[in-house]
Amino acid sequence: MPKVKPKRKNPSIDMTAMVDVAFLLLTFFIMSAKFKASDKVLVDTPTSISTSELKDKNLFIITVDKSGMVVVGVSQETRKGMLEKMIETYSLPVSEEGMTFFANQPSFGVPLAEFGNWLGTKDLDKIKEYPYHGIPVNTERGQVNELKEWINAARRTNYELRFAIKGDRDVAFEKMDKVIATLQEVNINRFNLITGLEADPNAPQKKAAEAESAEAPAEK
Repeated sequence: MPKVKPKRKNPSIDMTAMVDVAFLLLTFFIMSAKFKASDKVLVDTPTSISTSELKDKNLFIITVDKSGMVVVGVSQETRKGMLEKMIETYSLPVSEEGMTFFANQPSFGVPLAEFGNWLGTKDLDKIKEYPYHGIPVNTERGQVNELKEWINAARRTNYELRFAIKGDRDVAFEKMDKVIATLQEVNINRFNLITGLEADPNAPQKKAAEAESAEAPAEK
């Protein structure tokens, strides 16, 4: 008699537990993630064909908008220590809520005289809505240059800082000149200029030359 072959059944896997775990992990990452705060000042930078990139770590960015208002952005590792040194020097009235807010902000642009109204309060909504009036850049002899003071405080906190200027394409030259003069006053003569990326006008010729080089027969 012929042997009876049992029917083969395709194995099935219960995915319910795996789906539950996936949704739990997704919920955990969403609830614990910290989103980067958006900058209050928007700048239309000039363009260039440079492809080099700047990393946020150990970076001090001076932003100058169209009106000439100066805003400072510094790496997260440096923010809190920099503010603590300015508090020691100028006795700035900063609350715990203000310190926490400042440590999580990517940039700021408030004169020292307004810090009591900005970070001195415990009202977080008032702190968030406080308008930026810019950091004063006074290069006249005998006057306090607040941008210089912030740079010095940041360098005392982090000796590995690199500096960059992000200026609007329509900002007056005099405004940019004051910022550059401030950097030179503290012996910072090497800094980056942040620009937008545009197409390289010589790109077609470069590609053609590369193609010809690749197709050229090797000499015997």
